[in-house]
Amino acid sequence: MKNLKSILGVGALAVASFFTIAADHIDAPAVSGGSSDVTDFYAFQGENTENLVFVANVQGLLSPGETAGATFSENVLVEINIDTDGDAVEDLVIQAIPRDGDMYFFGPVAPAQTGLDSSIQTTATQQGVVEISRYNEAPIIGTNAGMSFFAGPRDDPFFMDFAQYTEIIAGNATGFNTPGTDTFAGTNVLSIVVEVPKRLIGNSGTINTWVETKTK
Repeated sequence: MKNLKSILGVGALAVASFFTIAADHIDAPAVSGGSSDVTDFYAFQGENTENLVFVANVQGLLSPGETAGATFSENVLVEINIDTDGDAVEDLVIQAIPRDGDMYFFGPVAPAQTGLDSSIQTTATQQGVVEISRYNEAPIIGTNAGMSFFAGPRDDPFFMDFAQYTEIIAGNATGFNTPGTDTFAGTNVLSIVVEVPKRLIGNSGTINTWVETKTK
């Protein structure tokens, strides 16, 4: 599979107890608003402190009317990359791809290849599958081998006052208002969430993590 979306990266995450986020709601025309458009990536310690949670959101700025019909593309692989030794090359990946209304997960597992091309790691020891949740219905959570999985529409969690940001850039304001106006209020995203025991990644130290979408 080939990457048709620029990487959305996150800085270092201490496995012990940190939260990190990257967001990118405005992309080039080739991917903006499409099924491979990554809007946000979150990585944080779970409520169970022995776990890490990874959240990849795609297809941002969906109105409520658009959300009911929004679907994950079966031609798009979402790949969460994890660098455990600080060389900025993925040592582990968690892959998610939809098929017939379900989201299939593979990993964390060492990738067959690194970089922009990927193959789906169907032989990974750690696997999971969950029915893709529907808009305005109760979320469906899948579990397997200590991992938890979710895929479906969610309210866009990112807060940004773009109008005020524009005023700052134009020199008409010196800072943001508190709390400001949420540009993304009332819009939704399609989310992929996986909670992973730290023992499957490394119980201590620091990891680098980023997400890519890759299309056939």
